[in-house]
Amino acid sequence: MAGRERRHSAALGAAVAAALVAAGCAPLGSAQRPRPVLLTAAIATADTRADRVGVLLLDDGAGRVCTASVVDSPGRDLLVTAAHCVTDADGAPLTGLAFAPGYRDGAAPLGSWPVDRVVVDQHWSTGSDPEYDVAFLVTEPVAGKRIEDAVGGNPLGVNRGFGLPVTVTGYPNDHDQPITCSARTSAQSATQEEFDCGGFSDGTSGSPWLTPDGALVGVIGGYQQGGDSPDVSYSVSFDDRVSALYQEATA
Repeated sequence: MAGRERRHSAALGAAVAAALVAAGCAPLGSAQRPRPVLLTAAIATADTRADRVGVLLLDDGAGRVCTASVVDSPGRDLLVTAAHCVTDADGAPLTGLAFAPGYRDGAAPLGSWPVDRVVVDQHWSTGSDPEYDVAFLVTEPVAGKRIEDAVGGNPLGVNRGFGLPVTVTGYPNDHDQPITCSARTSAQSATQEEFDCGGFSDGTSGSPWLTPDGALVGVIGGYQQGGDSPDVSYSVSFDDRVSALYQEATA
């Protein structure tokens, strides 16, 4: 629920493989060629686009939950994140959530918006189906202002396929500033996208994937609840399933 789970078996396997190659013991039939250089996320610059990304907080003082971002909507009050961030083990929505956009250095300079309603697909709420690991959150206004009026929102992009150039921005639990990285997506499966860049560890579930024209085409989640390595992240491919959920959230 509170973010990506991590395992270390992949790192151990990579270390063993590297040692074998160094000793001239590459697997039979493999070519000994350099591995591609892995991209690594950097600290995100504070600007208008980054301010639309923030942390989800539990208002009981229990701390940060995941990353979320503002998505353009008719009510100008909508967020998007991963479903596993905002539901309990039984698939029921969490209560007492708040969103702090532009969170930096332990502070919420742009305010904090309470979450009024959590919208997830029935496939997630009844079976935690990773094909539906997306959630929309309806926020309450603060001092008469709606969240999108305060920071803007990213338009939802659906059915754009794979191989997309995207920028992913999120908040690891061990950072007080957002990190960001740009790379091209690939297909993990027919319905799941992959994004390869190091640094996206616990806390980055729900991080938005934005194309150069600003369309929101994914969030970290889905397969392996977003990935079991900070170097590889996943998202449900934003298609008609996500469009239908968005329509439910904005109805």
